[in-house]
Amino acid sequence: MKQPEGRRERKRQHTMNHLADTAWEMFEAKGYDNVTMEAIAEAADVAKGTLYKHFPVKEALLRHRFHRELAEGMPDILAELAALPTIAERLREFLERSADWSIRYRQHLGPYLAFRMNEMGIPYDVDSPHRSGMDRIFSGLITNGQESGEFRPDIDATTAAHYLEFLYLAALLRWLSAVEADLHAEFDTMLDLFLKGLTP
Repeated sequence: MKQPEGRRERKRQHTMNHLADTAWEMFEAKGYDNVTMEAIAEAADVAKGTLYKHFPVKEALLRHRFHRELAEGMPDILAELAALPTIAERLREFLERSADWSIRYRQHLGPYLAFRMNEMGIPYDVDSPHRSGMDRIFSGLITNGQESGEFRPDIDATTAAHYLEFLYLAALLRWLSAVEADLHAEFDTMLDLFLKGLTP
């Protein structure tokens, strides 16, 4: 009997979440580099083919876990940010929270970011779970700033969001390469540069 589309999709999402959560528990307990795809399949009690069907590499499991966490938490975060009086303050607070999150998961960010950068040429749909949604968050905040008169209106918000997203990535990579770096300070400097430029 053929399953209805909604039920089939729910079952697929349940399987993917189960696999990603099992992998995450193993990454946290044993270290990312010490966990194999075969061990994940065994711990999740699925055939290796099932795991590889949904996640061809370990990094894809990280992506699923991170993007799901972002999607689930973002409505509440954006609602809290909306209480701040200026868009610049909202951007700064969002980056503060992002820094806290990144520091907590620092040991996993290297392989995740390397995997995401290799995906940059893939034209995923805007709502694809393979995308983090960071561009839409930045674009929405920049659009709000243009509508309020806080930001100049002659630059396309989507374009500006892409620039900000790559500055964000640059700050993350700089922090990951320097053990003593302060990510909150990196994001502060990056946002000041984005908002004010290099002119005195």
